[in-house]
Amino acid sequence: MSGLFIPTLQDVLRAKRRLESYLTRTQLSVYPALNELTGCKLFVKHENQMPTGSFKVRGGINVISQLSDSEKRQGIISASTGNHGQSIAYAAKLFGVKAKIAAPEGANPIKVASMRAMGTEVILHGKDFDEARMYAVELSQKQGCRYIHTANEPLIIAGVGTFALEILEDEPDIEVIIVPVGGGSGASGCCVVAKAVNPNIEVIAVQAEGAPAAYLSWKSGQPTEAKMETFAEGLATRVPFELTQKILRKYLDDFVLVSDDEMRAAMRLYLEKTRNIVEAAGAATLAAALKIKTHLQGRRVGIVVSGGNVSMEQLKSIITSD
Repeated sequence: MSGLFIPTLQDVLRAKRRLESYLTRTQLSVYPALNELTGCKLFVKHENQMPTGSFKVRGGINVISQLSDSEKRQGIISASTGNHGQSIAYAAKLFGVKAKIAAPEGANPIKVASMRAMGTEVILHGKDFDEARMYAVELSQKQGCRYIHTANEPLIIAGVGTFALEILEDEPDIEVIIVPVGGGSGASGCCVVAKAVNPNIEVIAVQAEGAPAAYLSWKSGQPTEAKMETFAEGLATRVPFELTQKILRKYLDDFVLVSDDEMRAAMRLYLEKTRNIVEAAGAATLAAALKIKTHLQGRRVGIVVSGGNVSMEQLKSIITSD
């Protein structure tokens, strides 16, 4: 359908127009308690308010709304640890397209149940996202259906980039935006928008220390496979992806790593200070803001709560841990 081109601000604006009929704008909130902790004016973009509990639904709707008639008839397949899969499932139901999602065997049960409830066939395969992804590619070739990549897809990136557009529409004087990275679609979309609107906006990516493939690849300029030892399934990838790395290398200002413990602490802070349930990937940006608070001192900073899909077991663990 589409090659691996870097989407532009115009592509994001077109996506915004498409999404307006299907999605409600999410809040950009300020919490004095978080400002005090980070030493900056923090604007929290609540993508956990999306109907699937994650920002990724923006990309799912944008790509599936533009499938050809033959692609819709043949159906689509993708791979996900959960949030991307939910976005594809939601959009597939919206447009009457048959969808299959390959997910790792240990995928978050809340996300798996959500995908199935929307009528999508979920195939549990492999020990992690990358094994599930390779299996999905194999199935798409055998069955002749369209494979939708979680990151190497310009329409996904343009769609999710609309959250950054909303941030800057609501707060044009934002100086820094911090975005979590798994496959990198959100950070890439944010970079495209921020640098087109104001090149002086600093875009900072954050990834888990236990799954630093995108970070290492960005630092070295070469694709680098890495370990994947994190409880933050939204950040858990072993390999980088071509298109998102190309965009990040061109536009991203900085990249930081946070530990699982730092993400757990940020999840607890969201619960205690804002009464929001936030998943680990969504809490990573607050963890990063706390980690680099000296750099952010006194500045206007946007952070993205990319999702809020937490299982009961995860929530119990966060509440009872020190």
